[in-house]
Amino acid sequence: MSTKRDYYEILGVTKTASAAEIKKAYRKLALEWHPDRNKSAGATDKFKEITESYEVLSNPQKKQSYDQFGHAAFDPRYGGGNAGGNPFAGTQRQGPFTYTYSSGGNTQGFDFSDFSDPFEIFEQFFGGGNPFGGARARRIPRYGLQISFMEAARGVTKTVMIDGQKRIIKIPAGVDEGQQIRFTDFYVTLEIEPDPRFKRDGTDIFLDEQIPLTMAILGGTIEVPTIDGTVKLKIRPGTQPGTMLRLGGKGIKRLHGSGSGDEYVRLQIRIPERLSRRQKELLEEFEREE
Repeated sequence: MSTKRDYYEILGVTKTASAAEIKKAYRKLALEWHPDRNKSAGATDKFKEITESYEVLSNPQKKQSYDQFGHAAFDPRYGGGNAGGNPFAGTQRQGPFTYTYSSGGNTQGFDFSDFSDPFEIFEQFFGGGNPFGGARARRIPRYGLQISFMEAARGVTKTVMIDGQKRIIKIPAGVDEGQQIRFTDFYVTLEIEPDPRFKRDGTDIFLDEQIPLTMAILGGTIEVPTIDGTVKLKIRPGTQPGTMLRLGGKGIKRLHGSGSGDEYVRLQIRIPERLSRRQKELLEEFEREE
């Protein structure tokens, strides 16, 4: 029987925890137990255990397998896991960051199977350095860049300082959170600030818009924002709360392919909190006429 601890227990989350809750727990523990910060005995093993747990629980397919079969899902003796290969090459995911790299040198006896590179989180959180020692040849530098929601939607050109030199990088329209872009001699991982009004799902965007009660009953026209400016939207008489209207092609540009997603506007009815005596009389008269 496997002596490994339960991955949920290691991260301190329940099986019903959301992806965001799992990520938050991982980042907190990874910072606490990273061997370059935590000098206590066993910190390296603890950090490896935390990273391994997140690698499984952050991947929907691996998580499903783990929930069904436990650790046996990744044990080669039972047909699971990664039976070989170099764990320090290829495309991997480390915590909230996705990255591609090539490396060589001594792995210092650590076997991370098909799990993440334990060195990468140090570079992402603390700015560089190898806490375990050993050579890491042919590393391609990685940098994080925060941009706004609108910059991600429309594309943007940024001037950044890399190794003391100004570099101009062009971010194409349609990039998403955590996406990595390869430039000539470095990578950039994108972090996108949320927008106070727009919510994104792939290339579609969603917006809640309030309309007055009278407009919901009688109809009218409103202006709603899009990523390219405002557009007029016709409200039909008798519109119900929660009605969803689609603006075709007003969403995020498809990064790979042509066209754009859609914008969906969900209408919320604004109910007046105070009414004049005359307004009350009119509503009472309206109710009697129904």
